[in-house]
Amino acid sequence: MSQAKTGKKSRRSFLKTSLATGGTLAASLTLDQAVHAGGNDQLKVGLIGCGGRGTGAATQALRADRNVKLFAMGDAFDDRLQSCLTRLGTDKTIAEKLDVARERRFVGFDAYRQVIGCCDVVLLCTPPHFRPIHIRAAVEAGKHVFAEKPVAVDAPGVRSVLATCEQARKRGVSIVAGLQLRYSLPHKETIRRVHDGAIGPIHTVQANDFRGTIWHRAREEGWSDMTWHMRNWYYFTWLCGDFNVEQHVHMLDLSSWLKGEYPVRATGTGGRQQRTGPEFGHIYDHFSIIYEYGDGSRLFAQCRQQRGCTNDISVHAAGTRGRVTLAGRRFSINTDKEWRYNGKENEAVQTEHDELFASIRSGRLINNGEYLCKSSLLAIMGRMAAYTGQAITWEMALNSQEDLTPPAYDWNVPLPVPPVAMPGITKFI
Repeated sequence: MSQAKTGKKSRRSFLKTSLATGGTLAASLTLDQAVHAGGNDQLKVGLIGCGGRGTGAATQALRADRNVKLFAMGDAFDDRLQSCLTRLGTDKTIAEKLDVARERRFVGFDAYRQVIGCCDVVLLCTPPHFRPIHIRAAVEAGKHVFAEKPVAVDAPGVRSVLATCEQARKRGVSIVAGLQLRYSLPHKETIRRVHDGAIGPIHTVQANDFRGTIWHRAREEGWSDMTWHMRNWYYFTWLCGDFNVEQHVHMLDLSSWLKGEYPVRATGTGGRQQRTGPEFGHIYDHFSIIYEYGDGSRLFAQCRQQRGCTNDISVHAAGTRGRVTLAGRRFSINTDKEWRYNGKENEAVQTEHDELFASIRSGRLINNGEYLCKSSLLAIMGRMAAYTGQAITWEMALNSQEDLTPPAYDWNVPLPVPPVAMPGITKFI
């Protein structure tokens, strides 16, 4: 296994470094945009985070525009970078667009800086903890961004990205979010009808994300604490935010889009029943959160990752005139009659990249930052309510001082597993 050896760095020092390295490029931003907008200039794409989602995002980015190339890659681990590059090379539809010379393959916690420094568009696909650091560095460098969801794992991270997204507007760079349902044609048409009054004012929303267990990485002999955390990132709150943040954010974002607003208060519960072994870190395996809106309506959000159970990934809403269902390939509105979506289908994960590159070419920039940040905070708010057992308001969640950043980004500093959160004992910070 190959690892980068780095010194100790805090998230704050990362942000300061990002600002310093990117600020000098702002003056050339207008020229860069003029070169690429509407033209045929080749766009250099950089991938930061070379796991499964990073591999998928790189594939979609390279298919989105005829004159792009993957020019640089970065990951914490060299073997993951090499594996990703190999997999990309087996896809004949994009293989000729790979131009990642060995000197542009960067490894370690600092890899993001080198990738950003030599590309026009960056794909941010690392574990969510690093998203605020990487978005800030990319925007300050004047680079267009595809950012996977969620945008952060804690409120300080959300606040950071909210500020960065505002800077992106001023600097004229696009930020497209990996909340791909926003780019789904069936979802867009169904929700358009709801917003036009098809079911009347909404009083109840239900969001389900019931699925089986997913991957985990057993700790190998010789791995340091940080190595194990990074290899097994899904199971540590500082890296993923817990699974209701990392995964259920899709259904929460869809619910908020459907309702047209964000809630003011959350209460709920959660815990771990099946995933109790040390290989599963300290996250939960089920959540049930009740979100309250300012008008008194409710969002009932449940998620579960347990084997041997019924699966259901769907959103339902009831209004004064009827109800709507968005589940798998079923998109229906029921009032005095039923409407079902029978229109064009699309691959939303591809469409979001198509629109990103089209925006760069046309100069009509996209900024998905607001809903990316707010939906991420909505999920974090639910985790706070479940972990503490307390009622958490939107303002409490947004202004929380809980910073999940580890003491150092260092492979060899001890990083013990935090205790499993206990409602009524774990404190809100």
